[in-house]
Amino acid sequence: MDLHEEENSSNEFDYNFKEGDKVNLVIETETGLGYTVLINEEFDGLLFRSEVFQDLEENMEVTGYIKNIREDGKIDVSLRPQGFRNVIDADVEKVLEKLKNSREGFLLLTDKSSPDSIRFHMKMSKKAFKKAVGNLYRRKLIVIKEDRIELLKE
Repeated sequence: MDLHEEENSSNEFDYNFKEGDKVNLVIETETGLGYTVLINEEFDGLLFRSEVFQDLEENMEVTGYIKNIREDGKIDVSLRPQGFRNVIDADVEKVLEKLKNSREGFLLLTDKSSPDSIRFHMKMSKKAFKKAVGNLYRRKLIVIKEDRIELLKE
């Protein structure tokens, strides 16, 4: 009996979603950590500043993803799909699009570029940028030069 009660106590928060699920977020207020959000018009959540690569305003509606449901019932959310594969694919697409849409066929960004510069131009973290560039390089879609990455002509 004790074991059964303990099982239920960890699930006292009755959320109808799990980590990785896509949800609707309404930005509420900015805090020291990031933003408090309303998830699916029902639950409170926290969007950490480190997860934000765009301008957000109060009452703005955005798509988000459940990042973590903590033991205390608090929910952390992200604006990016969760799971390594989803995130990498989205970042790779973003870098590829930026390259294809650049007139010259290159970006003046490299793994040596500042995190701020990458965040400004690509709306992603330096770590995410480097992973995406590495993926494109391994697929032989780009060439990495001293001062830029270039799209290889097909």
